[in-house]
Amino acid sequence: MSTLPIRLFGDPVLRQRANEVTEFDDKLRRLADDMMETMRASSGAGLAANQVGVLKRLFTWEAPDPSGEGFASGAVVNPDITFESEEIQEGEEGCLSFPGLFYPTARPLEVHITAQDVFGEDVEMEGVGLLARIIAHEIDHLNGILFIEHLEKHDRKDAMRRIRRGELENPPAPEGEVL
Repeated sequence: MSTLPIRLFGDPVLRQRANEVTEFDDKLRRLADDMMETMRASSGAGLAANQVGVLKRLFTWEAPDPSGEGFASGAVVNPDITFESEEIQEGEEGCLSFPGLFYPTARPLEVHITAQDVFGEDVEMEGVGLLARIIAHEIDHLNGILFIEHLEKHDRKDAMRRIRRGELENPPAPEGEVL
């Protein structure tokens, strides 16, 4: 396994919709492993393939296990949202493609998806709270949507001002969830 360079805001690949995965081979599994290593090395909770320059519908994630013991993690291929709760959660959110920027972001409290694992087997996944936030954030990435598009107007203006000032180059220590 190896870490991969993470694409930062301004890279056109971040605005592109990722392609469906049709080949479930060792190359895909190696990509998922490298993405997981990259995500962990960057202290992230999720990472979409286009964030590492690969236009495949694949993301990795890691969140506290609902049992309260340790963490759960995985890789999801070709995800489709089948349910989003009307109930919304507000929380500080960041993104590995916007290092150092954290803003209050509204996301569904609960999300359900159908997807495949890295072997092509069908899976269903439900997320509540942080895991729902991770799922929604990463599927947005796969659709070419960035978290700043969900921000209130004043926060989006602040984010863009900070980006122009070069604050992505020397990010402060994270305070919210980095997805």
